[in-house]
Amino acid sequence: MVFAFLVIVVRANQVATGLAIGVLGLGLAALFGKTYESLTITGLPEYGLPLLSHIPVIGPTLLTQDIVVWAAILGTVGLWYVLSKTKLGLIITAVGENAEAARAIGYPTGLIRCAAVAFGGAMCGLAGAYASTVYTPLWADGMIAGRGWIALALVVFGTWRTGRVAFGAVLFGILSLGELTAQAIGVAIPSQFLSSVPYIVTILMLVVISRRELHMGKPH
Repeated sequence: MVFAFLVIVVRANQVATGLAIGVLGLGLAALFGKTYESLTITGLPEYGLPLLSHIPVIGPTLLTQDIVVWAAILGTVGLWYVLSKTKLGLIITAVGENAEAARAIGYPTGLIRCAAVAFGGAMCGLAGAYASTVYTPLWADGMIAGRGWIALALVVFGTWRTGRVAFGAVLFGILSLGELTAQAIGVAIPSQFLSSVPYIVTILMLVVISRRELHMGKPH
């Protein structure tokens, strides 16, 4: 909401404000999280899909997840439906693409934008809470390791389309797990390179997708 106030009300530059709040968030996390270092908690129980979770290899790894993962999948479908199939989604899209036109026909663009930022911030908060309590049931300074910036890149290179953003997120997750697996089995590749692969491949894949759309959209 600080970002919403600065960008929507004060009309500060979005990029500069986002970078500043990102740095502020890192500092606050280090300040408040210091007392929680070395403490661990019990993660959430996992639930498998009936019958499918018993499939060798795939079942235990992909089809058995905790409640937050299943909720994220359902939430992605719900978000796609709202944005593409409902009047609310059309209003949000209109405000994002042409706020002046939306304001001219009577929509409270400032309030809608603040609500959208609040929803996005809540999802970011949920992701951070999940990372430090379920994904790795402990807190460590810098544990997010740039995943927030990848999420931002996913939205931009996914051209603000829910399906493409979800595809990029899944691709990044698969590559991240592949990196951990490669390190576990002792693949003779520098760990720094393996750690960078998910970020590089995800961004390159989304750049190709977005460029293809721009090329197809050009008149011949």
